[in-house]
Amino acid sequence: MPVVHVVLPGDIDDPATPSGGNSYDRRVCHGLAGAGWTVREHGVPGEWPRADGPARTRLAGVLATLPDGTVVLLDGLVACAVPEVLAPHSRRLRLVVLVHMPLEDVTEAAALACAAAVVTTSGWTRGRLLERHRLPAGRVHVAEPGVDPAAPATGTAEGTRLLCVAAVIPHKGHDVLVRALAEVADRPWTLDCVGALTRDPAFVAGLRRQVDALGLTDRVGLAGPRTGEALDAAYAGADLLVLASRAETYGMVVTEALARGVPVLATAVGGLPGALGRTAAGELPGLLVPPDDPAALADALRRWLDGADLRDRLRGAARDRRATLPGWPATATTIADVLDGLRA
Repeated sequence: MPVVHVVLPGDIDDPATPSGGNSYDRRVCHGLAGAGWTVREHGVPGEWPRADGPARTRLAGVLATLPDGTVVLLDGLVACAVPEVLAPHSRRLRLVVLVHMPLEDVTEAAALACAAAVVTTSGWTRGRLLERHRLPAGRVHVAEPGVDPAAPATGTAEGTRLLCVAAVIPHKGHDVLVRALAEVADRPWTLDCVGALTRDPAFVAGLRRQVDALGLTDRVGLAGPRTGEALDAAYAGADLLVLASRAETYGMVVTEALARGVPVLATAVGGLPGALGRTAAGELPGLLVPPDDPAALADALRRWLDGADLRDRLRGAARDRRATLPGWPATATTIADVLDGLRA
């Protein structure tokens, strides 16, 4: 049975800080185990990618204990910050770096140069790494996130229940979304924001002040993180997923919404258009707008709230898109093929 050692952030299973990257890592570990791999996990505590010296020392200790020829899959949040830790082991270990969100700096370039292979979660990310770091194209692979089948959401005929699933941090664009919602305050709607509130307390505090100043306190809810059945319930009651991100490498919440037949209004940044995708007939199951543009976002919201025909069309496209979404077994198979190639 082949063996892979997986290096993960220490908070991967912390329910207070759920993230797409952590969910992806956990599903990949389960998928590799199900495909016949012996998966040995090494959680490394620290504020990655800005971890302190002790965290880096712990990672160095993990790698030092592994015998020559070992296949090691490292989460990029950890690996891309510590090329000085990877370099001494790059010839004797078969290092694979899984990049969720590119750091796009010289430290990342040096870290990825130590890797025998790089796995990205979207074609957009792969292209970005090749452009920025001049990596050999054959060494960089794409393993898109999968999604679990889910029952169709119930929603409302009027489409007034809006949902945003994202940690409340600047690059997710909650401030832009609130400004856009203020422009359609004369329409009926509610917004449920589901996501961690502890990663940037100053931004969260500023967002709360913004919501209050615009008179939206009773209509915008900051629910905090939800997982499992509570998160399923949030999707099940939603009419439209709204994501105003300034940057995004893929956007797993997009496919999670589409798996329930919920259309998506998102910004056309990074990997989001790819995650949204199209139906087999070529229809877009949602709307895309420019980032950092509250007026464009407000216009799209107005069209959704005012247009019964548009809502029906996008809901039909979202239901059709469900049939074309990849599952998690495909993700694990792609990564297993990369690891197998290194073993050979």
